[in-house]
Amino acid sequence: MAPIDFPAAARAAEAAADAARREILPRFRSVSVETKSDGSPVTEADRAAERAIRATLREAFPDFAIHGEEYGEETGSGDASWLVDPIDGTIGFSRGIPLFTTLIALLVEGEPVLGLIDCPTLDQRYLGWKNGGCRRNGVPIHVSQESDLRKTIISHGDPLCFERSGQQPAFARMAREIPMLRGYTDGFGHALVLDGGVGAMVDLHLNPWDAAATQILVPEAGGRCVSLPERGGMLGLIFGSPALVEQLEDFFGD
Repeated sequence: MAPIDFPAAARAAEAAADAARREILPRFRSVSVETKSDGSPVTEADRAAERAIRATLREAFPDFAIHGEEYGEETGSGDASWLVDPIDGTIGFSRGIPLFTTLIALLVEGEPVLGLIDCPTLDQRYLGWKNGGCRRNGVPIHVSQESDLRKTIISHGDPLCFERSGQQPAFARMAREIPMLRGYTDGFGHALVLDGGVGAMVDLHLNPWDAAATQILVPEAGGRCVSLPERGGMLGLIFGSPALVEQLEDFFGD
């Protein structure tokens, strides 16, 4: 296939995120919650936002596949595909917590090459692509350069995800050895790493749409992102300051 026009793809991703905001924000704190077959929550805001994202991306790049959390996969005619999570952090969204995000990534042959994390209630958007750097609302940003685990904020996902991944010992060690260990979860926590407020993050038991944007945005922001494959196609990530990520890897052994 022809090389990706990254500026055009970025414009499409931003237009899709704008369309998602128009569906999500009017429903925030005023929508009922349902439970999916896997036990996770979903709202009409999730579904409406994904429909809007799909329509926008399909119009811009009709040959690209689209795979979203709520509506599955639409095939394309090449090696490029969009990966979409309309509301990452639906549990918080459903409880009126304004720290949810929208995640959009573009993959080529299964590898993320463009990522977007949108924080609608904060009006902050993180965008980057391969060899193009990472920006927040158009301004270049960089991960932390800190190297001392005892002097920086380290974030983590839900302890339940450590349990599901069989990594309770790693979480217990983090709790013992890291003084400023904080639970900034989901895409919001990922965004905090990108501009250096959080030095590094460990997030486990992720679906592909939870991880893909971060996997390209972190290196484009000068950081390191390490994958920890899990059973059942789930994925763990350690990402942020390269020096901190190297130290955190040791918490997880082989």
